[in-house]
Amino acid sequence: MKRFYKQAAAGMHPDGYGVFLDGRPIRTPAKRHMILPSEALAAAIADEWMAQEEKVDPATMPMMRLAATAIDRVGPQRDHVIGEIAAYGGSDLLCYRAEYPDALIMRQAADWDPLLSWCEECFGARLAVTSGIVHIPQDDAALAALRDAVAACDDFTLSALHALVGASGSLILGLAVLHGRMEAGAAFAASQIDEDFQREQWGEDKEALERRARLQASMEDAARFLILLRNDRPAA
Repeated sequence: MKRFYKQAAAGMHPDGYGVFLDGRPIRTPAKRHMILPSEALAAAIADEWMAQEEKVDPATMPMMRLAATAIDRVGPQRDHVIGEIAAYGGSDLLCYRAEYPDALIMRQAADWDPLLSWCEECFGARLAVTSGIVHIPQDDAALAALRDAVAACDDFTLSALHALVGASGSLILGLAVLHGRMEAGAAFAASQIDEDFQREQWGEDKEALERRARLQASMEDAARFLILLRNDRPAA
């Protein structure tokens, strides 16, 4: 759609913070009130609206998109979204290792084993590891602990966690970013060990590189969203 406003600004809403276009509060795509939990997030979304030129391009508004997802999708379908995210724990990327060559096996172990140890220490969830792609069942208690960790998140945090997990293919990597165990860039690199190894052996592939860029941007946007959420909140 064409840009129809002159000014975008963050401001107070009766129930929190909002974004206002020429003084009028914006709504989500589902026409719900855009009520935000932090002033920093509201300001970032207002900046996205101000950065639009002749046409409004939602693809250039990741903070708006994640906030709208929290309100329109996560809130009304919270249990379903929790289930979607937690399901990654049953087949987490970090649990499926290469059978060869040794260089790749060692690289995976060096990056992934410490994260699985952290997961066990932090959440009490010990996950089994296998070589190859044949599915192995995980302990029910471990999966329940991981689901509890996901369910402890508020709707806005779940929106970001969903993006982190979807882009990395790993619940553990998503939780590691959420809990400050690692930054988004390091988590993304850990998720790309197999792909990077193949690229080193066989060279660049344009489509693969474009996909990589999209996934990395998604993780970095989600991590920034988490920072903005916490900006006005007391430290945990």
